[in-house]
This record gives sequence, C-alpha cells and structure tokens, in this order.
Amino acid sequence: MCYDPTAVVGASLIIVPGSTTSCCLLFHNTRVHQAVKTRNLGDMSADNCGGNVSVPLRNLLNSIQCIRDRVRDGESNESDGAFNLSNFWDTLNQAVKAVSQEATKLSLAFSQPPLPSQQDGEKLAESTLKSVLSLSTVYYWLPKSQGVSLRRQVRDATVEVLEGVLQLVEVILSSPLQSLSQDQLTSTGSVWSACDHFAQLPQDNKAAVLIVLSNQVGVVKDAIEEIEQALSEAQDPFVDVLDDDQEPRGNQDTYWSENDRRVIGPCQGLMKASAACLRKLTSAVRANGDVTTSQHLAQLDDLADITKDLSPGVDDLALCLYPPMDYSGVEENVSKLAALLKKVLEIIRSSHVCGESQLTWVQFLDGAVDHNLQKAKDLIQQDS
Repeated sequence: MCYDPTAVVGASLIIVPGSTTSCCLLFHNTRVHQAVKTRNLGDMSADNCGGNVSVPLRNLLNSIQCIRDRVRDGESNESDGAFNLSNFWDTLNQAVKAVSQEATKLSLAFSQPPLPSQQDGEKLAESTLKSVLSLSTVYYWLPKSQGVSLRRQVRDATVEVLEGVLQLVEVILSSPLQSLSQDQLTSTGSVWSACDHFAQLPQDNKAAVLIVLSNQVGVVKDAIEEIEQALSEAQDPFVDVLDDDQEPRGNQDTYWSENDRRVIGPCQGLMKASAACLRKLTSAVRANGDVTTSQHLAQLDDLADITKDLSPGVDDLALCLYPPMDYSGVEENVSKLAALLKKVLEIIRSSHVCGESQLTWVQFLDGAVDHNLQKAKDLIQQDS
C-alpha cells in the first residue's frame, strides 16, 4: 500500500492502477499550486460551502451507520440446501474491492477545490452506498451453519470496513478544503487497511478456530512469562511503579515469603498445564479438524468458545499471586482455573479432534490438574 501519513501538507491525490486495492495514493509537493488555488477561499469544507453538497454526504453517513449497526448486531440468513463457500469468498472479495475503490473516488473528489457539484456529490454518495450495501448483503449470505467462529471473524472485518468509510465521510464533512487534510489521508488509508485485511481472513471454520486458539496461546504465554520474571527478580516486584526519588519499601507485604513461593509453585504448574492444553489442542485441530458435517463444525465452535475463558482464568490467578498474597483469593482462583481446565479437557475428549494419540495427553493433563490443585490447597492450608 503506497500510503504515507507523514506526507507533506499540500499533497494531492493521484490514482495509480495495479495496487493491492486497485488504486493507490501518491503524494507530491504542490504547495505553490495549492496556495494559488486556495487563495481567499477561507475555511471551506463540504459542510459549509458548495451549495447543498453536504446533504448527500450526510444522507450517506446516516445510511452507512444503519448498515453498520445491522451487520454488527443482526443475524445471518439461513442457507437452504448446499452453500458454496468458494463462490462466497470470490463474491465477497469483489465487493470489498469495490468499497475500496469507491472510498478512494470519494476522497479524491474532496481532496482539493473546487468542491463537486450537488449532482456530482449525489452520484458519488449513491455509488459509495451501493458498494457498501453490496458488501453487507454478501456478508449476510454466510450462514451460521458454516461455523460461528468463521462468521464472527468475517462480521468483524466487515464492520471494520464500514466504520472506516464512516470515518472518511465524517472527515470530509468536517475538514477545511484548503488542502488535503492529514485526517483525510489517515481515514482513506484506514479503509484500505480494513479492505486488505480480508485477504488474511480464515477461509473456513477450522482456520477460524485455529486463529482463536493461537490468540489464546499468546495471552497465556505472556501471563506465565510475567510471573516467572517477577519471581526471578530479587528486588520488590513493584519497583517499576515507584518514583525515582523514592527509597525501596521496607514493608514485607511487598515481597514474597518462602511460603508464598511454595504456594506459587503448583499455581504455576496449573498455568503451564493451561498453556500446554492450548498448544496440544491447536495441533489436534490442525491435524483432525473437520468442517464437512454440522456436528463437527459445532464441536469446533464449542472448543473455540470454551478456550476463550482460559486466558482470563490464567490472568486472574496470576494477578492474585503478587504480594501481598491473599491465600483465600489464591485458593478461589486456582480452583476456578482447575475446574475450567478440566471442562476444556472433557470437551476435547468428546470431540472429533481427539484421537488415540490425543487421548494420551488429555489424560496426562487431567491428572496434572488434579495434582497441582491438591498441592496448592494443601500448602495454603498449612500456611493459613
């Protein structure tokens, strides 16, 4: 994408065919040229000059807001009979490309004086609205029967495009027309970025679930590394929030005792079991995940939904381990995470992604959960 938000003020827009979204913004210094063209124009914008050119833009803004809200909150159409996912993606990508092109045409038209006439403004608004309606209509073709995880990610990407176009129209309505504003450049680039994101979307529900799992693996890994780093530091783990002129605190409540560290051990074990479960499940879905039956699609969605609760559970446990440790809070959160992890393992065990080789690690992790939970409770009771 040839988009540079740091381009000089006074740049102009040029269409260049052949880029990712079939058009590209280039910038060249036209400061003198613009100064001549905008002399004595004052503070012009689409909202306060050019007759009623703002009327079609405001109507466009309201229409896109309604479409955005319906896409974000509405339900999909149920598919009668076979659904061709490949054709859906071809049509959706064409619709996204059209929105990108229309957004660029709109931005170009309001990049420098003179403003479009009311008639031209109406044509621009009409063609932009048509592209937005086409995109939302194609999105609604995708039924839940193709997988809830897939549909959520396509929905979020569609909403992002619609919000990008909304922002662009708002900027055009409010920006002075003496030169191409930085906000307009940024808004145009945001639309392109949102449209380009469609090329990275998962193509089926299996791929969508793998993205969910990958995100969860990263969050849990970060939580584990943070607590390990804090434990490895001999100094106050909260020293980074002290002012430079403050002396290290002598309050022992800001440090871990030896008993605290013993309790943390099995808690870390449970957190690591969560991370191992997510990694193993990711491999199992990649190897065995199936999207050819409604039952298997639903099982993949169940796995994605239940594992989304793991990272908050790990975070809650990690947070309560920092000093001063509240042992009752630790016991509560370690019990919650253990119960959740056992539920995840049970859903994995009953799903189609769990073959004989997967059953081995499911059983191992199930035992590890019981062991770490009991050990944590025993240590807490000893120190209470």
